Amino acid sequence: MENILIIVVTFLISAAILIPVGMMIRKKIAESKIQGAEIEANRLLENAKIEAENKKKEEIFKVKEEMLKARNELDQEIRERRGEVQLQEKRIIQKEEMLEKRSSMLDRHEKDLEQKILANEEQKAKLQELINEQTVELQRISGLTAEQAKKQLLEELEKNLTDEKAAIIREVEAKTKEDANKLARELVGYAIQKCAADHTSETTVSVVSLPNDDMKGRIIGREGRNIKALETLTGIDLIIDDTPEAVILSGFDPLRREVAKIALEKLIDDGRIHPAKIEEMVEKAKEEVEASIKAEGERAMLETGVNGLPVDLVKLIGKLKYRTSYGQNVLNHSIEVSNLARIMADEIGADSKLARRAGLLHDIGKALDHDMEGTHVEIGVDVLRRFKENEKLINAVEAHHGDVEPQSIEAILVQAADAISASRPGARRETLETYIKRLEKLEEIADSFEGVEKSFAIQAGREVRIIVKPDKISDNEMIIMAREVAKKVEEGMEYPGQIKVNVIRETRAIEYAK
Repeated sequence: MENILIIVVTFLISAAILIPVGMMIRKKIAESKIQGAEIEANRLLENAKIEAENKKKEEIFKVKEEMLKARNELDQEIRERRGEVQLQEKRIIQKEEMLEKRSSMLDRHEKDLEQKILANEEQKAKLQELINEQTVELQRISGLTAEQAKKQLLEELEKNLTDEKAAIIREVEAKTKEDANKLARELVGYAIQKCAADHTSETTVSVVSLPNDDMKGRIIGREGRNIKALETLTGIDLIIDDTPEAVILSGFDPLRREVAKIALEKLIDDGRIHPAKIEEMVEKAKEEVEASIKAEGERAMLETGVNGLPVDLVKLIGKLKYRTSYGQNVLNHSIEVSNLARIMADEIGADSKLARRAGLLHDIGKALDHDMEGTHVEIGVDVLRRFKENEKLINAVEAHHGDVEPQSIEAILVQAADAISASRPGARRETLETYIKRLEKLEEIADSFEGVEKSFAIQAGREVRIIVKPDKISDNEMIIMAREVAKKVEEGMEYPGQIKVNVIRETRAIEYAK
């Protein structure tokens, strides 16, 4: 027990002694750490100051370098500007020297001109004096005063002018008669085309092929009842003659002729030919033609890009397939006019939609001119007003033959397109060979004149352009040549309308500046 007590007391005493000592040791260690931290902080602060000072010096050095570089660049730019200014000063000085030289040259030229003017004035005075002397001498020789000579000259000139006026009057009268005859021929031709008689077989007959000649008797029928039924139902004459294996259908209305042709072909294919069957086939042929008319109208709209036309108007367009004008198919002509008008409108920035629509409808009256009174232009205008078409379009249709004044550029384009389509080679009843021969003949006549360098037949043979040699043909001779060429063309050629003779004389002066 005592040992335990001793151990406890010893422990307590040791603890009493060791605790203060430990605390002192910890205090010393803490103070030592604090002192080390202060030393480290002072060291870091010193390093930071040194680094900041170094960076400051570096930045100051960089700024000085940039300033030095900027100063060098500025000095370089100033030197360049000074060089440019000096160069401009040199140029200005050179220009001033040139202007001074020119000024002195102009002064010399002015003095020379003044001297020449004075010399000319003196020469003019001498010439006037000489003219006066010659006038007096002429008066003495002729025995006439100046007034009397002037009066005599005017009388002679008036006589010559009277003769020339008489020649011009005769020429105008002859031309008027020629134009009147031409207009009369056109009117007669139009009337024949519109109300074609049976003798114009090229545009009024169709031929139907037969499998054999025995079929002719079956078409005629007992006592001619089959042929009478077919003629009565279609309004077409059937010509059955000695032509082998063929029947000719004759009639002025191409639609009726087409119905009769289709009906007869169907009867021949069927083989049963009697009045009841003929009536049935004629009705079927009419339906087929109606469908064909609508299909042709839709085809024309598709080819021209025209949309939104009423169905009845489309059918009228399709009917143009069975109408010709001077041998030209009117539907094909209308499609061509529409496309030409559209192309020209696109080229000049006009309304191509209006131009193509007016071009397609410009001859729409020809679909009805066999059934109604009036020209095809009047009928077409009435039809288009009935379908409430645009007034600009109606004016283009009404003006395409010059009946009224065109009120828009599109109307003028339709006029031009109609003329182009009608006058191009092969469009109307004139073979390409004849057309080419006429052009060659026209150029041959022009080339036959002396002094002609070259000639060109243009505008589908409606104009010949002649280039003359200026050293051989004068301006006055050029006028006489134009008249003589026109006269020779009139005597040596046959042509529709009129031909413009255009003589061109051009003089060129060429020099080279060295």
